[in-house]
Amino acid sequence: MSTVDKNSEILFLYDAKMCNPNGDPDDENRPRFDPDRERCLVSDVRLKRYIRDYLEDKGQLIYVTKAEGVVQAAERLKKVLGKDNVSGEDLPALLERLIDVRLFGATMPIKGAKRGEGEAVNLTGPVQFTWGYSLNRVQFVDSVTISSQFATREQAGQGTFGKDYRIYYALIAFHGIVSARRALAMRERAGGNEAAATSEADLERLDEAMVQAIPLAATRSKIGQYPRLYLRLIFSDGETFIGDMRDDLVMNPDQDLRSVKDFSLDLTALGRRLERFKERIDQVLVFQDPELCTAVAGQETPVAAWLAELLGADKVKAIERT
Repeated sequence: MSTVDKNSEILFLYDAKMCNPNGDPDDENRPRFDPDRERCLVSDVRLKRYIRDYLEDKGQLIYVTKAEGVVQAAERLKKVLGKDNVSGEDLPALLERLIDVRLFGATMPIKGAKRGEGEAVNLTGPVQFTWGYSLNRVQFVDSVTISSQFATREQAGQGTFGKDYRIYYALIAFHGIVSARRALAMRERAGGNEAAATSEADLERLDEAMVQAIPLAATRSKIGQYPRLYLRLIFSDGETFIGDMRDDLVMNPDQDLRSVKDFSLDLTALGRRLERFKERIDQVLVFQDPELCTAVAGQETPVAAWLAELLGADKVKAIERT
């Protein structure tokens, strides 16, 4: 498996209907929200949690599991390696086993292998995401009070009441990067061990998780979320990035929405950005949900067909959901 040696840039859109995409525990678990722009917000940590859970369910070994917290990190490393004493010399073996560390990096409580190094190893992974935000203006569901007939023995027959905050509809967009420089730095940190660095196979698993994970992770507050568009641009070198593609997307309309069928997504400005960098784009991986309507210059156009015309059919590869 070869170490990633080319940069990639990611655009990922998923929608949230009648649910809570990312509750804020410091605010009664209300959906994270930008009141000035009326936009729903989702942290990169929430997105990475979806990806990690999917990879773990598919049999991949994960460092930051659903059950592990900060105080359990040392025990987690011991469990991964099957030994009681973990040191910096074990870093290559840990990276070989832990796909989420190879992708996203981590802070691991192990003493460095060299004299003078600290008590923790800090790794910045090549795959990083910004916070996501909705492209449309979002409205909260009016009624948030829920009741339950279950109570303690002392409260028998009284029931309980709580709050259940949800939004009507949001099309949430994330921007991400894959840095070849970070992948090579991780390999060097692991003593040149190729198997300990982020590989093309790791990125293929990431692509799969991006389009598969969210519907499978549905809980009571998260059901109603579906991937709508995923693009990963693979560049010809380890230097190129083109910037946040979300800035080029226009929803028509962008308010009073209740479903994916209530709008179209205009890609005209994104096409101009891609045109400027087309000579440095080796390949584009693309997934589009058939319910998402996309348009260019006022004409409804599927994304894969549009990219094939813009960049060349040989550069476009479709990703399918199973």
